[in-house]
Amino acid sequence: MKHDNRTDEELMYAIQSGDTHAFRLLFERYRTPLYHFLVRMIGHPETAADLTQDVFAKLLRNAASFHHRSRFSTWIYAIARNAALDAIRRAGHRRHPSLDQSTSEGGAPLVERIAASGPQPDRDAVARRLREALTQAIGQLPPEQREVFVLREYQGVSFQEIADVLQVPLGTVKSRMRYALTALRQTLKEYEDYARSLP
Repeated sequence: MKHDNRTDEELMYAIQSGDTHAFRLLFERYRTPLYHFLVRMIGHPETAADLTQDVFAKLLRNAASFHHRSRFSTWIYAIARNAALDAIRRAGHRRHPSLDQSTSEGGAPLVERIAASGPQPDRDAVARRLREALTQAIGQLPPEQREVFVLREYQGVSFQEIADVLQVPLGTVKSRMRYALTALRQTLKEYEDYARSLP
């Protein structure tokens, strides 16, 4: 299939005119980034997959409301963010497993795998535990800090665009990012100390 160089905004114009091919192109461009954003926001892959489909359904239903005053990416991430917050409110419980909860049948609780005593593990094991600890730490951030961190660090969204998505001042976005980074550094300090000790 020939590569389509139209911008997101041009594809939205086409969708507003009934072009289903343009919708498929936007779906392919944004399906994976939106899924990763949603799974990091809510912590449940299956729910994130369902929400990703819901976001694109909303895109189709509300295509006429996109007035091209902002970037398409700002608009679609705002829809995804609202979907995530609605899901979090509906769930009414923690989005990530407890530190005392086993992550697999018969497996050790996460707290034991993150802070196990005994011989120093190899680098791969530490890296694996660090990823698990980071996922847990991100899940513990307040939602307003978590969404800024995920959009910036995982999705590569600029601070200004995050401000547009969240409809808050730029300074507020940067402040939330600073608080998130401070909290994550504190939580993951043991891994930083270990990295410094490596030969």
